[in-house]
Amino acid sequence: MNPYVYTIQAAADLVSEFKTSLAGGLTPIQAKEQLVKFGPNELGSRQVHWWSILLRQFKSPFIYLLLAAVVLTFALGEILDSSMILLFLLINAILGFCQEYRSEKTLKLLKHYVTSQAKVLRDGKELVILSTELVPGDILVLETGDKILADVRFLEVQNLTVDESILTGESVPVRKISEVLEQEAKEIYQAINLGFAGTMVVNGKGFGMVVTTGKNTVMAGISRLTLETRHFSAFEKGIAKISSFILRLVLVTLVLVFVANILIKGQGANFLELLVFSIALAVSVIPEALPLVTTFSLSRGALHLAKKKVVVKRLSAIEDLGGIEVLCTDKTGTITENILAVDEIYALGAVDPLLYANLAATALDKKKLDPFDIALWDKLPSAKKTELKQWIRIGDIPFNPELRRNVSLVEKNKKYELIVRGAPEVVLSLAKNVSAAKQKEIAKWLVDKGSQGRRVLAVARKNLSIKTAKIAIDKLAGLEEEMEFLGVISFVDPIKESTFQAVKQAKDLGVRIKILTGDSKEVAGAVAKEVGLVDAATSVITGTEFVDLPPKKQHEAIDNYSVFARVSPEQKYKIIQILEEKYEVGFLGEGINDAPALKVASVSLVVQGASDIAREAADIILLQRSLKVVIDGIKEGRGIFANTTKYIRATLTSNFGNFYAVAIASLFIDFLPMLPLQILLLNLLSDFPMIAIAADNVDKNEIAQPRKYQVKQILAVAMILGIVSTAFDFLFFGIFYRISPGVLQTNWFIGSILTELVLLFSIRTALPFFKAHRPASLILWLTGVASLTTVIIPYTHFGQKVFGFVAPTNQHLILILFVVVAYFVCTEAAKLFYYRYSHVLNGQEG
Repeated sequence: MNPYVYTIQAAADLVSEFKTSLAGGLTPIQAKEQLVKFGPNELGSRQVHWWSILLRQFKSPFIYLLLAAVVLTFALGEILDSSMILLFLLINAILGFCQEYRSEKTLKLLKHYVTSQAKVLRDGKELVILSTELVPGDILVLETGDKILADVRFLEVQNLTVDESILTGESVPVRKISEVLEQEAKEIYQAINLGFAGTMVVNGKGFGMVVTTGKNTVMAGISRLTLETRHFSAFEKGIAKISSFILRLVLVTLVLVFVANILIKGQGANFLELLVFSIALAVSVIPEALPLVTTFSLSRGALHLAKKKVVVKRLSAIEDLGGIEVLCTDKTGTITENILAVDEIYALGAVDPLLYANLAATALDKKKLDPFDIALWDKLPSAKKTELKQWIRIGDIPFNPELRRNVSLVEKNKKYELIVRGAPEVVLSLAKNVSAAKQKEIAKWLVDKGSQGRRVLAVARKNLSIKTAKIAIDKLAGLEEEMEFLGVISFVDPIKESTFQAVKQAKDLGVRIKILTGDSKEVAGAVAKEVGLVDAATSVITGTEFVDLPPKKQHEAIDNYSVFARVSPEQKYKIIQILEEKYEVGFLGEGINDAPALKVASVSLVVQGASDIAREAADIILLQRSLKVVIDGIKEGRGIFANTTKYIRATLTSNFGNFYAVAIASLFIDFLPMLPLQILLLNLLSDFPMIAIAADNVDKNEIAQPRKYQVKQILAVAMILGIVSTAFDFLFFGIFYRISPGVLQTNWFIGSILTELVLLFSIRTALPFFKAHRPASLILWLTGVASLTTVIIPYTHFGQKVFGFVAPTNQHLILILFVVVAYFVCTEAAKLFYYRYSHVLNGQEG
């Protein structure tokens, strides 16, 4: 059901369609019938259960690989290794669950509960009913401060203004009328005789007939578009690609190594031993600590952001935040303060137009709900506020969208004055004291303010005799002639101080900012120019202009424009969708109109006071309404991304090196170069300090630009440095294989772990290791513990009995350390050469 069709229907047609009465509303029987026909007036809400959050921790290709590894190793009797992998999985799941569950609980505390009751006419009486009981045909009674709880067609209004910013992003309330429109409205901002569910009455009073409820409202349509949208984050896609590659590698290698050994060794091959060895070798390639490393990194990042008043709903969104290339944001409340303030006053003479603009306000000495009145009152000096209270309003004509002015009759000490306040061109046409020269001067001032996106209000006055004033009390219309023009006042929605710094930081970080707003072209363009997003305030395209373009031109406009004005929820959705084809997009919003765009964006952020639907669609909640908080989050995300990729590169490099060397070596000797349990212990000890990579310090160049999971790049580095690792593994093999199986297995085990540990200090940076930021203390400590454990365990009875080690001689130990140092030097050289001359990574890693 489309509520816009009612913009061109007269009241009599509405009464006929809904079988209601303008004076008495629906009867109780009719209301029940309508409730059965249309259902309750509610959208429903998705409840997140604890078990859903827990299961979400296991939805990862890496988790599936590790679970398979647990099953295989347990089936083959390797209880220790399967237990360690399972422990990693459980720690990862518990950490992720605790963080995300705590976030969901926090969100429940953040919800702003509003009164869900409505005043309606039923059977000739004014009743208060639950909002869920509203049905089409009900006559809704609306007053200042009421929330509109269904879509209504206004039948009668008295100076009625409605705040629709939750749907449109427009910061200024909309004046509503009850008359039929000449053409059917197509967008929310055109439907000035409709009220929409979720919006708020700012001023005045009105009666409206409910035309759509529940799932048929405009808000429900936005909610539906939000719920139907599914989006996979850059983090999930990147990890999935890496997982897919490793899975294929594991399966192919498992078969090749096993078959090759059978073919080469023939009857001498031990089938069961080879099977266990092949599985252990395949498992050794899997970076099983990756879920734990990423969860530690993300949890640490979430803790840092929490201190900056940011609640993270989806942990991986922190890392996605670091990959943002384009940040789209609404204007109102994020870039600007979402309040009106007096910008400048143009006074024609000595009489203060500000005082008279306040005299014509909705109330002289009460709290003003109209944003213009609030701004005028705040600007008025204290002495003038005292003077204002001496005046009495004795008559007025509320603002009329057609007349574009309001009229007030005020009195002080039996001095009567008529005040007109409204559009400059209308008020000027009623004035008698403006010369042609002044007309030009005022016109120039108005053009200048218009180019700046300022809203303006003109004021004029007229002294009335006591006799005329007494007549005017009953009829003010027609007296607004021969007025004295006092001046013009401009208004602005001030830009937040933090916005300017945030825009500059975004440019420094390589993040493009785009404004998507429901506000006008003039206002949006002026704000964008002031904060430095565009060179000219006219560099703006409206949502309608954008969707009217052919697809190719739409893609060009996406790149060419930074400001999109008068955009509807569907148009925001379309813009983000096209941007997502080329870029990683973050979207910052707060209204119901933002929810679909939030759902489709790579990273969705909302402010604390956002609508329930917007909060539900979001990944991150900002408790502080500022772009600067987002920029801080981007830096945090890039640091997490850098540390995660460090781990992936390091573990794949070392795993590939050992993998190739051990697999190939097994073909040339009649014993296993490393026992299955030794391979699994090697994997465990080398991964032990790598878990601390989550807390590592990050070089400045690592967060200078947006980054993505470039699987080819990561694997290229791992493969090339893996070849270096393989070469040194063969060096260990060549030195020790002639002595005895035990000596080879033990010394190769020690050398493999030590080379993996020193590799971390090289591969953690694209710079020479001595120029990089100092490693985190935790990495240094854990590396020391792992190194000592590696060297000591072969000398222990436990190591010799359980793992089959033999105690290495002093000469062998010195030789191993010498090879490890040589390996580090060669790895550094290969790394620097690669980063310097690679066309793939040039400018991204270095």
